[in-house]
Amino acid sequence: VLAKVRYYETRRVIGDKKLMITSLVINWVLAPAFMFVLAWIFLADLPEYRTGLIIVGLARCIAMVFIWNDLACGDREAAAVLVAINSVFQVFAFGALGWFYLQVLPGWLGLPTTSAEFSVWSITLSVLVFLGIPLITGFLTRTLGEKAKGRDWYENKFLPKIGPWALYGLLFTIVVLFALQGDAIIAKPLDVARIALPLLVYFIVVFGASMLIGRSLGMGYARTTTLAFTAAG
Repeated sequence: VLAKVRYYETRRVIGDKKLMITSLVINWVLAPAFMFVLAWIFLADLPEYRTGLIIVGLARCIAMVFIWNDLACGDREAAAVLVAINSVFQVFAFGALGWFYLQVLPGWLGLPTTSAEFSVWSITLSVLVFLGIPLITGFLTRTLGEKAKGRDWYENKFLPKIGPWALYGLLFTIVVLFALQGDAIIAKPLDVARIALPLLVYFIVVFGASMLIGRSLGMGYARTTTLAFTAAG
């Protein structure tokens, strides 16, 4: 998917202050707060699951968003920029936000507090592996491909051949993820359902709200779709 991004067009995305600010507000203010509320509504009696759900609300998806966005014909360049910005923000803000939502805010509200250890290095490594490597290889693929054969050959002949592999990779990843967790899913189906319900509510509400916000701000379909997927992911 990152081989499809026209990196020379990312400057116009960075210059779109409306998109940048809206994305940061949704991703780091509204969405985590909403997940905090959902965690306490659906998993108030299960502190470990509740803590996990709150942490999920803080962790921006940095890999599969590209696939979903591409399948929905979103703005690829906007997706690359937003995911990169959110990833960098995640490295520096994840630990502080985790401390706020697990200890400070529950304390203010008179709720039980929990703690979790956050390794900045682990978060950085995750970003480098799941975003850095694909981003560099995608950039080099386009740059070297266009230099060797020209942009017309690259976009009209090369990309259509490698394009389907993105979907194959997505399907393979989903199968492997569920297979690795197969024992847990079978052993605790009710727990899985209880965790899945707030996640489903989160996705529907955040995705739908982001689409409405993008539409009201006149961002157009492609960028609005990208805004929604980067937020709901």
